[in-house]
Amino acid sequence: MRMKETAPARLMCAIFLTPIIALGLIFLILWLGLRPHAPKFHIHEFSVPGLSLGQPNGFENASVSFNVTARNPNRQVRILYESLDGSVYYRDYQVGSVPLLNSFKQDPKNTTTLRYELSGAMMMSTVSNQSWAEFTNDRARGTVIFRLQFKSVIQYKKSMWDLRHHRMHANCDVGVGSDGLILPNFRGKKCHTSLS
Repeated sequence: MRMKETAPARLMCAIFLTPIIALGLIFLILWLGLRPHAPKFHIHEFSVPGLSLGQPNGFENASVSFNVTARNPNRQVRILYESLDGSVYYRDYQVGSVPLLNSFKQDPKNTTTLRYELSGAMMMSTVSNQSWAEFTNDRARGTVIFRLQFKSVIQYKKSMWDLRHHRMHANCDVGVGSDGLILPNFRGKKCHTSLS
């Protein structure tokens, strides 16, 4: 008799739980399929011509050139960049800054090459005496580490769906030798990208 009382209860649980579990699986599959991935940045070339000559106390006469690729790793999601700005840092000191691109879209599985040179008014004129002393010491040792930073506000788009805006930061640590050219172990290096 106890068996007859639990059979309807089991049937009722199965009737209510089966659609809930099925909907949960559908939402999980949709979320995994639509979840966008952050763009991937890789540094290929970086140089500071004239680094071996040295400057008296700053970077005002220096120039920095770089070649970086930005890849959209998503299969079906387009990335819309509102703008893209690039900055070069030595330690925590900003050496130069430039707006790279106005708003543009990057289709799925697409790579965009960013090849730019910062010079003249884009470069900061003077640095503190302590920072310049650290820079000349690093140059004398044969390795100067710079940080190339990209900032943008991006939005993901899948067919008709516009997903929310994200602030994107990509940081590329790059080392140059005393000749001002990128060191081999930094060539092709992946940059750290974060979204907020």
